[in-house]
Amino acid sequence: METKAYGSWPSPVDAALAAAHDGFAEWVGFVGDEPWWTEPRPAEGGRRTLVRGSTGESVLPAPWNIRSRVIEYGGRPWAGAVPDGGGRPLLVFVHFDDQRLYLYRPGQEPRPLTPPGPRWADPQLLLDRGEVWCVLEEFTGAAPTDVRRVLAAVPLDGSAADDRAAVRELTDDRRRFVTGPRLTQDGRRAAWLAWDHPRMPWDGTELLVGEVGADGTLHSVRTVAGGPTEAVAQAEWSADGRLLYTSDRSGWWNLYRDDEPLCPRAEEFAGPLWRLGQNWFAPLDDGRVAVLHGRGPLALGTLDPETGEIADAAGPWTEFSATLAVHGTRVLAVGAGPRTAHEVVELDTASGRTRVVGTPHQDPVDPAYYPEPQVRTFTGPGGREVHAHVHPPHHPHHTAPEGELPPYVVWAHGGPTSRTPLVLDLAIAYFTSRGIGVAEVNYGGSTGYGREYRERLRERWGVVDVEDCAAVALALADEGTADRARLAIRGGSAGGWTAAASLTGTDVYACGTISYPVLDLAGWGEGETHDFESQYLESLIGPLAEVPERYVERSPSEHADRLTAPFLLLQGLDDVICPPAQCERFLARLDGRPVPHAYLTFTGEGHGFRRAETLVRALEAELALYAQVFGLDVPGIPELELTK
Repeated sequence: METKAYGSWPSPVDAALAAAHDGFAEWVGFVGDEPWWTEPRPAEGGRRTLVRGSTGESVLPAPWNIRSRVIEYGGRPWAGAVPDGGGRPLLVFVHFDDQRLYLYRPGQEPRPLTPPGPRWADPQLLLDRGEVWCVLEEFTGAAPTDVRRVLAAVPLDGSAADDRAAVRELTDDRRRFVTGPRLTQDGRRAAWLAWDHPRMPWDGTELLVGEVGADGTLHSVRTVAGGPTEAVAQAEWSADGRLLYTSDRSGWWNLYRDDEPLCPRAEEFAGPLWRLGQNWFAPLDDGRVAVLHGRGPLALGTLDPETGEIADAAGPWTEFSATLAVHGTRVLAVGAGPRTAHEVVELDTASGRTRVVGTPHQDPVDPAYYPEPQVRTFTGPGGREVHAHVHPPHHPHHTAPEGELPPYVVWAHGGPTSRTPLVLDLAIAYFTSRGIGVAEVNYGGSTGYGREYRERLRERWGVVDVEDCAAVALALADEGTADRARLAIRGGSAGGWTAAASLTGTDVYACGTISYPVLDLAGWGEGETHDFESQYLESLIGPLAEVPERYVERSPSEHADRLTAPFLLLQGLDDVICPPAQCERFLARLDGRPVPHAYLTFTGEGHGFRRAETLVRALEAELALYAQVFGLDVPGIPELELTK
């Protein structure tokens, strides 16, 4: 072992390598008996492509980009089927650039099914009707909130490509948000979720069921579950026509059949519905149900509804994403682990065997350079539990001088109603292999630990998240794990808010990295963000009309005068969720104060970075910030010019 200072260890994990492995497979599905899914292409402008499992190859070249923008975060962007009698598969997908729905058969050019303008998500193919049923989002004015959403039927013959009137609306627009319909096998009933402002889908949703008439219209629609304080996250029909859904009425998202809990546990069988079409369970033809479940990490298992027993899949995957598909006895999923990147996994429920069918993990470097994470629970204010993953500095050939403590960066996840999964992330390895520790904090308000933990953040955003991150950082310093003088914080989106609020509201951190953040609550909540989150602050902060002072008191932009720590601000110029205006106002209020900082903007990037060149620049700039502030000798990275 060679002795060198923390932060100066040479590492084969460079920013280009981390960027090349950013993102993972999503939106799995069977087309006939063949698995398909979408994959990211950071080196191709950050697009997502459609991959056919039999070949493992992209079936649509650039510039095709399979991604929906409904509610801006999107939803399931494709569906496929094999016509009765066999033949070539038929697929429909949403192209990101124009948001039109396209029909595609392998070997042919895609052709549009819908006119320019509206957006589409969560399609369901109904070949017997010659239609695709999905969510239609349509803007009615210039403001982000001038929008309507309905369930709609799009003809597969292409007649609606130039004629909006050929799209058949299945519901009215009295509900602000809807998910795509799920139909019984006989096509006679449909189920979907709906909710309205100011609720978010994890606050409360209604599960609606309607009859499907012979003419393809929905009638006799009724609410069968859910409400203002009960969040139904998903609904499906079993093979025998019984309604299955996940509800958090018990305080945990559990699985129900009609009103009967099938496996009542203090575990989650679902998560926050950030994108339409996410699914955490899928019914099998034999009556069993493929499920994701757990406290914190979600495992893949097969639930027997009659006994309530779950048989978990064997393998190295400890975290599964909210995407499942079934065909016969086969279950398709996306799993990962602390030393395994996301893989497309197939479970045969008949034999219990599991195998990788797509995006197989291959170590791009010697796994000896990977982080060795610790799952820990810390104590926050008032004795509350705070969950975190701690990734100490780790290098197979280097150690630090005796007595030196390492710098640590606290990572605050976005959402904030979300959670950081414990999976192999080369962006973390980029730091830990150089001698910089990382602590990912699932602060109060995070999902995966029940509704009570999730609601700790209600009207306390900017307080609980900041306190919990600080509690973890200071505990690491107090126990001698981290250098108290070399603590940093970073985050993107809502995590960017937490990072900024931490830098303006505490003296815990020596510097921070703030990416595409919320910084000004009043501006963000009054027309600067998209419709989906336009009233999110009602629960996170409180009603603006009732507590206007809270919006001022909590906003980092209102307290730029308190900022003394150097920071890096990263922003996509095409971001409509957290627009550049937030950063610009923050910097304007900082003008004239001698706080070292850098502001990097990226043309063509929206909310969250997807292009390889952006990911590389952002990661190298972040490391350069820590090198300057912590006094690290880090060779080979571009210098970051800090403005004062």
